[in-house]
Amino acid sequence: MTNLQLLAGCYLQNNQAYSAYHILKGAQMAQSRYLFAISCFQMDLLSEAETALCPASEPSVEVPNGAAGHYLLGLIYRYTDRRKSAIHHFKQALSMDPLMWAAYEELCILGAAEDATAVFGEAAALCVQKQYLHCSTTPKLQSSAEDCNLVDTRHSVSEDTSPRQLKLMPGLKDVPGNHHGASILGGTSQPINSGLSNISFYNTPSPMATQLSGVAPPPLCRNLQPNGQNMSTVNTDSSPKSSVNSTIQAPRRKFVDEGKLRKISGRLFSDSGPRRSSRLSSDASLNANAAVVSGNGTGNSSKYLGGSKLSSMAFRSMAVRKGQSWANENADEGTRNDVLDDSRLNVTSSTSSSTPTMDAKSYEQEAANFPIGGQTVSGSKVISGASEILTLLRIFGEGCRLAYSYSCQDALDTYMKLPLKHYNTGWVLSQVGKVYFELVDYLEADQAFGLARQIMPYSLEGMDVYSTVLYHLKEDMKLSYLAQELISTDRLAPQSWCAMGNCYSLQKDHETALKNFQRAVQLNPRFAYAHTLCGHEYVALEDFENGIKCYQSALRVDARHYNAWYGLGMVYLRQEKFEFSEHHFRMAFQINQRSSVIMSYLGTALHALKRSEEALMVMDKAILADKKNPLPMYQKANILLSLEKFEEALEVLEELKEYAPRESSVYALMGRIYKRRNMHERAMLHYGISLDLKPSATDAASIKAAIEKLHVPDEMEDNL
Repeated sequence: MTNLQLLAGCYLQNNQAYSAYHILKGAQMAQSRYLFAISCFQMDLLSEAETALCPASEPSVEVPNGAAGHYLLGLIYRYTDRRKSAIHHFKQALSMDPLMWAAYEELCILGAAEDATAVFGEAAALCVQKQYLHCSTTPKLQSSAEDCNLVDTRHSVSEDTSPRQLKLMPGLKDVPGNHHGASILGGTSQPINSGLSNISFYNTPSPMATQLSGVAPPPLCRNLQPNGQNMSTVNTDSSPKSSVNSTIQAPRRKFVDEGKLRKISGRLFSDSGPRRSSRLSSDASLNANAAVVSGNGTGNSSKYLGGSKLSSMAFRSMAVRKGQSWANENADEGTRNDVLDDSRLNVTSSTSSSTPTMDAKSYEQEAANFPIGGQTVSGSKVISGASEILTLLRIFGEGCRLAYSYSCQDALDTYMKLPLKHYNTGWVLSQVGKVYFELVDYLEADQAFGLARQIMPYSLEGMDVYSTVLYHLKEDMKLSYLAQELISTDRLAPQSWCAMGNCYSLQKDHETALKNFQRAVQLNPRFAYAHTLCGHEYVALEDFENGIKCYQSALRVDARHYNAWYGLGMVYLRQEKFEFSEHHFRMAFQINQRSSVIMSYLGTALHALKRSEEALMVMDKAILADKKNPLPMYQKANILLSLEKFEEALEVLEELKEYAPRESSVYALMGRIYKRRNMHERAMLHYGISLDLKPSATDAASIKAAIEKLHVPDEMEDNL
């Protein structure tokens, strides 16, 4: 059976899950069931994967492979829409292995993560210390650790596997190589969003022969092997990123350009198709850059002087990629005898919870110095190392939790607490870029992603979001170059094809863009953002039915993917199904309560439902959420006009002129208001200014028609 497990592991490494599936089908050993579940997960046979981990005939059987098994089971429950069970198993994985970052990030994605200070606090430190120090007193575990060293040496070449293999083989890095069935499942240098992105990338204690008889073994020593490369270690540009669709994806711009929506939005965005979020600068026209779709627009208080907030930052040194245990990084760099190196983990103890000193001292006395794999390790270093590693994880975890709850400014402030060498890493800068993207600060997002690309040019982490940033900045040359670079790096990564699709969409070639986004979905059906991008392109092609299907597919992957809720709301708004539109905008707002644009369109839907007072309250909140976003101000003026509050509407438009001085729609709306007040000379002046600003052909025709009707009584005037 051990040989079959090794063979199945080879097939999984080679992206041949179907071969591993047939080899292990019907196997009863715990490790075999775990590997079989991985193959089923990769083949999207989630029911069989669940049965392998939790046989219906044996409801009390232990989930194989410890924390990694619970993590896999949590993913299965997540993708079968059993949120509570998924949360339970992710928490169970964390309780068994406090260093399992992937489980915590999944909880963040599900919106169920506890405060990182509690998760990576004293209890976690004590658990880690017990696991490490207990190794010194268990001969069987020493033997297992030595066996793992042999396995690790044998498979260390897998770290040099091609990007394609690393991308599509998110399964195990090792399988049992001895009669104990002990397995250390290592890290990976693959990019995010592979189908099973973190399964068994942890040195979670694997079931031994004793465990199969109902006796759970003590945990294995995970990060202190002296021989060969540690299998859960990748290069120093690794990061704790993990999830299938964890990119913080801002929704794309959506424009109202037909039917009664002309009355709602004043055709602010007539020259653009439905797209991602974008913001207006004070000197840009609303037609070119309007309609922020996400973010609160609050600026980050820069800690740096001059230029970009990121421009003066020195590159920092280390990032940990998904699924990698932090202590492994020390082992990878030849510090196996010194788990805690103060020069590497420069985090002050003042930011961390106090380690339980009494228990720690007792462990230290029990194992002040103990052998691991033939070398002596100081127990005090394990204790202090665990404390400092968890201190870093608290910062990472809190930043991640805040980002997924869309408290973007707080997330930025948290990441700023990192030491320079940890901040200036590819993974952290990618997270910062995503947060700036949610804040609709595209210049800062571009800067952050650009630095991340310099540090980790081979990583696809966040590149789908980066391509959207370049789309909004209309950087067609940079976007084209990025897409070509990503395709050459990994043609089988969904991020690469999302970037290519954005490139074509920027050129208004929506059919080709759609094909590229569909390719991304084909490569990874669990990549929610790709489904949403497909939906946007269908809507741009006026194929609302297929657009709705794509948005629904995205929500089946990730129910908290607010971009899809927003997209559905926009489709129903354009179809004048205002009740449905309001429902979906509210769903998006419940997930992201800081998005000025979601609030703007929610107010628009409420106004269409004749709930104008409620709509005005929502618009006021949207304006406060992002005072630089002109969309809610324009919509508020429209609502006030419909309520015949002309003076208030003019005050709002006068303020709006400060943010968008060259937007023709603003002057056209002012002309309408002056016309309603029978101030024809002022109306003619503003209509003329609007025409001088070169509006779109359709808007220009509407303005000319309004000028011709200046002397027509209001009751005979058609709606403009």
